[in-house]
Amino acid sequence: MSKPLPLEHGKYYHVYNRGNNRENIFIEERNYPYFLKLYAQHIFPIADTFAYCLMRNHFHLLVRIKTDEEIQKTLRVLETLRVSSKTLRVYQVFSNFFNAYTKAINKAYGRTGSLFEHPFGRIEVTPEAYYSRLVIYIHQNPQKHGFVSHFSDWPYSSYHTLLSAKPTHLRRDDVLKWFGGVDNLAATHQHEMIERQMAAQAQDRSLSRGHGLWRDKLPLVK
Repeated sequence: MSKPLPLEHGKYYHVYNRGNNRENIFIEERNYPYFLKLYAQHIFPIADTFAYCLMRNHFHLLVRIKTDEEIQKTLRVLETLRVSSKTLRVYQVFSNFFNAYTKAINKAYGRTGSLFEHPFGRIEVTPEAYYSRLVIYIHQNPQKHGFVSHFSDWPYSSYHTLLSAKPTHLRRDDVLKWFGGVDNLAATHQHEMIERQMAAQAQDRSLSRGHGLWRDKLPLVK
């Protein structure tokens, strides 16, 4: 197995993970807000979050790991986690978060062992022009996997929060800047969805034509 990509200060990452053996990591509705509560406690002090989507057996995040100087400003919060900024290991903070959620789920549902796959996935995101595309990908994931017929119907993503004016810990202003405003954010999400549907339909038609040609070449069986 290749060595996991290190999480470096000041860089953007697509972070994702799924249940061990593909099992669900969210058993009941109440698990989603609890996951976000723990996320706020552990991850917000060390990383900016731009988008997220939580699904039954996996999740996606777009984050930027804060610089040393930025983390120093949140030292008071970090101390509540018993983490020294001088010895902080970003990977370990994420691991602590996953472990805290796993312990809660194991206790609540009488299970044992790891809940998540190890190590968790992360991909450095570059260039900046790709940030908005990744936000769309994250939000449209529930539709891609068939959880809902339209991605906007899924309640456990950052999509509606980014469209609203409600207080949030998300870096909403940055995301809106990438898209050129809230209206364009919504329009681009819809446009991307329609384009993907048309591409899928075109592929289906192409496959159908190909199968038809292949059938035409079959010898007649008498």
